Amino acid sequence: MRFATKALRVGQDPDPKFRAVIPPLYQSATFAWEDLDHVPPIDYTRCANPNRQMLEEVIAALENGKHCTLFGSGMAAIVAAFSLLQNGDHMLIAGDIYGGTFRLAEKILPRQGITVSEFCAHEPLSINDAVQPNSKLLIFETPTNPNLRVSDIAAVTKIAKEHNLIVVFDNTFASPVLQNPLDLGVDIVVHSTTKYISGHSDVIGGATVTNDPDLQYAMFEWNKAVGSVPSPFDCWLSLRGVKTLACRMKAHCENAQAVAEFLDGHPKVSRVHYPGLATHPDHQVAKRQMRGFGGMLAFEVAGTTEQARKVCESTQVFLLAESLGGVESLIGYPPLMSHATMSEEQRLSKGIPPTLLRLSIGVEDPQDLIEDLDQALNGI
Repeated sequence: MRFATKALRVGQDPDPKFRAVIPPLYQSATFAWEDLDHVPPIDYTRCANPNRQMLEEVIAALENGKHCTLFGSGMAAIVAAFSLLQNGDHMLIAGDIYGGTFRLAEKILPRQGITVSEFCAHEPLSINDAVQPNSKLLIFETPTNPNLRVSDIAAVTKIAKEHNLIVVFDNTFASPVLQNPLDLGVDIVVHSTTKYISGHSDVIGGATVTNDPDLQYAMFEWNKAVGSVPSPFDCWLSLRGVKTLACRMKAHCENAQAVAEFLDGHPKVSRVHYPGLATHPDHQVAKRQMRGFGGMLAFEVAGTTEQARKVCESTQVFLLAESLGGVESLIGYPPLMSHATMSEEQRLSKGIPPTLLRLSIGVEDPQDLIEDLDQALNGI
């Protein structure tokens, strides 16, 4: 089956009792045993649930993976990947990465005796300089949050494998519609299913996907032990959302391209970060590696910090809010939202000036989005 069909059919046959087209919600914490000699396939929802299994099966299929484990949030999934590290290990983290991942690496892992070094994912050879004898794991993302840089996944993975590193990749921004990192050698793909996979800003969730049975066992056992699991209803909502993932992403990409082209010619915008623009430094890599340029973009206001903040607060169709990947368009201010954990100096060093705004482009009429940004920019 092709992608859009997988999203609707994998693991979602009509229920055997009543033939309901939509899977029923198994809102039960526990499941009865017939006797003590036969352990049921599902006995307790912290370990497994029918709704969770359905969603795990379809997400694994969409990522061309064999195994998926669902978590209560995207950060819980990243923590699970980091649970592969032990006291005395060293980890490599891309310098251009989501603020929550950065916070975890900078503030939490050192308490557990794990050291962390940065590398530049846009320059894969930088791994050779950052790696240490005790390095065990590497994590990166592309397109990046919030600068929308695109790195060569296969090139990064190849060098990481030369050093026997476990490669973890956050595919949240692209979604499995646009790229499948497991096909490029990545060991574990991480998702915040809150975002494009669920797509309606009404559920929090996360996932890890892998082809390695040992890594899958580690993810599942960690999840079962710490209890960072999604509820049956969260899984049911995400399963509903994933059905329209393919057509939603098509609209996200088309709208983002239109908005990026408009902003690229606006006199009050100094720079647009969107890989779909021919002027983007990674445009050719994105064309080769991705099946579309995505629904996320960022732009820098040609003005002061106060003017950039005013633009954020002046939109009428774009909602000023954190998160991304929903059907509605959002405008965000990274210094106070996604990357608030970083100091101003750290943000500037990573190319996040105080005039940078991030857009999650929804599925509204693109002309309404353009007119809304135009009136907000013209008001400064």
